[in-house]
Amino acid sequence: MSAHPNPSLEPRPRDFGAQFKRRRVPTLGLRLQRRHRGRRALVLFAAFAVPALAAPGDWDAFGIGNAGSADIAVEPLPFERPGESFPGSAFYYLAQDEALPPLVEMRSDADGGQFLVDQLAGPIARAMRIDNSGVDRSRALECMTAAIYYEARSESDQGQRAVAQVVLNRVAHPSYPNTVCGVVYQGSERSTGCQFSFTCDGSLARAPNRMFWFRAQNVARAALSGYVERSVGLATHYHTIAVSPYWAPSLRHIITIGAHRFYRFGGAAGEAGAFRFAYAGGEPVAAPHQRNAAADRQPNSALDPLALQKAFAAGLKANGTASGLAGTGNAGLPAPRQHAAPSYAPEVQRRGGEALYRGDGLPQDNGVMPEFRNSGRWISQPST
Repeated sequence: MSAHPNPSLEPRPRDFGAQFKRRRVPTLGLRLQRRHRGRRALVLFAAFAVPALAAPGDWDAFGIGNAGSADIAVEPLPFERPGESFPGSAFYYLAQDEALPPLVEMRSDADGGQFLVDQLAGPIARAMRIDNSGVDRSRALECMTAAIYYEARSESDQGQRAVAQVVLNRVAHPSYPNTVCGVVYQGSERSTGCQFSFTCDGSLARAPNRMFWFRAQNVARAALSGYVERSVGLATHYHTIAVSPYWAPSLRHIITIGAHRFYRFGGAAGEAGAFRFAYAGGEPVAAPHQRNAAADRQPNSALDPLALQKAFAAGLKANGTASGLAGTGNAGLPAPRQHAAPSYAPEVQRRGGEALYRGDGLPQDNGVMPEFRNSGRWISQPST
């Protein structure tokens, strides 16, 4: 056999005797420790392997129940999804709507219209349905969605519905514009003092979050389709709990929902008879007004709730109408206005004109029958 070309790499014979000499024979204690260590490992393996290898129907024996069943899917809550969480989101998503007491009664306003009265909120708004042309509907939806999103995007569903109801209550009140966009963007030509702060404080420059915008849009669509949030009644004003506006003590506080306190007018301006929930259309462009620097230097009574409240009462007094618009019957209303006789054609005038239509030939037409003369009068004047 020839020599290895590189003696340093030539394999050497193994010395089994020397290897055997270097091995240490374990003692009795060490052997017992190794044996127990192996048993513990076997027990741990069985604890995890047996449930995994058992049939799903036998898992109940291990206290697992129906875990692992293929027909059960756990959906994450909204605030657990990426991109849908914000500070306090768990509170608003899990908050339950306030339980409302039952309606206490139904009343009639001065015109005979029926309205409901809630034990806490007072008179409840009527439904307003905006189903006019496509232009009016789309503009109203855009403006209502913007008001809900920028004013209450982090509020509960009830809080968002309450903001939408305030907008509709203003549309129904004669002191405010009679369109949704007109109400939302009233005063937006000013740098301060607009009716809804987001229309003049620069909030519209920020692009809305799509998920929260769609959520606000669903609330707006329901409100424009006749949904009524009765917890706020006829509220026309609200403010956050972080501020205390000067007009708050002079208005009637109704309820606090989330971070907003809701109010309605005091006196006649806040009664049910002052509201007319009939929509005539004519929505303006769904955008804020052009800025007017001169408007900031001039006070505007149309933006002052106390001035509107006084003006409404003064107008009723000038017209001779009592302030109790929510009462029953016609008490306090002015006498019916007498209309002039119409202009008849010459042929009708020759035949008698107005006398043809007065019904002079009816029995007892010129007076009240004696048995009915005292109808509606006090038998004796009641003592006060």
